[in-house]
Amino acid sequence: MDAKLVMFREDGERREFALNAERTVIGRKNDCDVRIPLSEVSRRHVELRIEKNRIVARDMGSANGTYVNNKKVSEVELSAGDHIIIGPVVFTVQIDGQPSEIRPVKTRVKRQTSSSSAVPIAASVGGSSSPIDDELDPISALEALASSADQTAIDPLEDADL
Repeated sequence: MDAKLVMFREDGERREFALNAERTVIGRKNDCDVRIPLSEVSRRHVELRIEKNRIVARDMGSANGTYVNNKKVSEVELSAGDHIIIGPVVFTVQIDGQPSEIRPVKTRVKRQTSSSSAVPIAASVGGSSSPIDDELDPISALEALASSADQTAIDPLEDADL
């Protein structure tokens, strides 16, 4: 099985992360296989396991939760085309080249005016204090803000070592 996580940076650049190992840990900590150095991402946020030609995502007790296709999950089998949302980062699952075309869902973060910390734009759109809640569609929120020219946004992954 050829499995990848695909994401798009603020500048539209496509980034792919191959899932070659039986176990891949995504989180903020330096020893994670895929590192996302953002405060909304837990130190060890989610584990992806390849088991008998299937991929299973398991939340590792993250503070903000792991979402698959806009639903909070603790453990779920992933399918080609699923969106995994970890903090403000959206990955699309590609398995054996499917889906062959992946729509860009840009990862963006909006600056808070009261401090230097960043918050996910999904939270600022829905007026929620949590990064992602069950009422909000984070993918649509990210796309809507990506098309809005008056938003001040930064790319949190520009200098990150993913």
